[in-house]
Amino acid sequence: MSSSPRRKPKGSFKLFPKGARKSQQRNDGLPPPAVRERSRGIYLLPNAFTTAALFCGFYAIVMAMDQQFHQAAVAIFIAMVLDGLDGRVARLTNTQSEFGAQYDSLSDMLSFGAAPALVVYEWALRGMGKLGWLAAFVYCAGAALRLARFNTNIAVVDKRYFQGLPSPAAAALVAGFVLLMNDLQFTGADLRWYAWAIALFAGLTMVTNVPFYSFKEVNLRKTVPFMAPLLILLVYVIVVSDPPKVLFGLFVFYGLSGYIVLLWRWRRGRPVSLIQTKAEHADEK
Repeated sequence: MSSSPRRKPKGSFKLFPKGARKSQQRNDGLPPPAVRERSRGIYLLPNAFTTAALFCGFYAIVMAMDQQFHQAAVAIFIAMVLDGLDGRVARLTNTQSEFGAQYDSLSDMLSFGAAPALVVYEWALRGMGKLGWLAAFVYCAGAALRLARFNTNIAVVDKRYFQGLPSPAAAALVAGFVLLMNDLQFTGADLRWYAWAIALFAGLTMVTNVPFYSFKEVNLRKTVPFMAPLLILLVYVIVVSDPPKVLFGLFVFYGLSGYIVLLWRWRRGRPVSLIQTKAEHADEK
């Protein structure tokens, strides 16, 4: 019985550049060196900011349960500021780690997922029955899905844009509405349908492919013209003049900006999806 010729294994190495497999083979017969991975250590400075953001999210939940909605909304905004600082501090001090990335995602889920959902539910949606808690759940689930997709697609998305509404911006949209209406002496029962619509809009927009500008191209280490500090000062003055109205207006504009970019890309015939990579284009050929 003659032995049949060995069949070549199925599979393709199209995603590897030419000569990549050969370069992994060393002439001395030893195995290739291990690939350097992200540090698994725990650094104090960036994780301190993450812990502070986590505390603010927990504090917002406690305040919402005590019917202190102004404090709950303010705590979510403070968590948003702290969340923006921990990543930048880690990059500036070269203390990025796998632990920090995972810890940050868990903190974001509480501060920008569970906390805003519970705040808006306690403030306005409780009296709506199933429609109320389902809207709050859609927001919470949207935040969880948004964070999971961000972690898995971080290497393939366009760095200039977020894929879907970022969870901190969605939380600021919900908390900003609660803060503004509470400042105008409106009760949640009077605006339950508006709160319901905002919670659904924010939750569903987080899981879309709508592109939102990420501001990651801003380089804090570069010199800026003299007008830049003056513009920053002007922004501070505008925000401090009436924080509830200004903050809510800013995040309403940002929440709609992604759809404006989407329409602009569609009118110019550009692809809407932001997760296509060169490797995917090569496989399609």
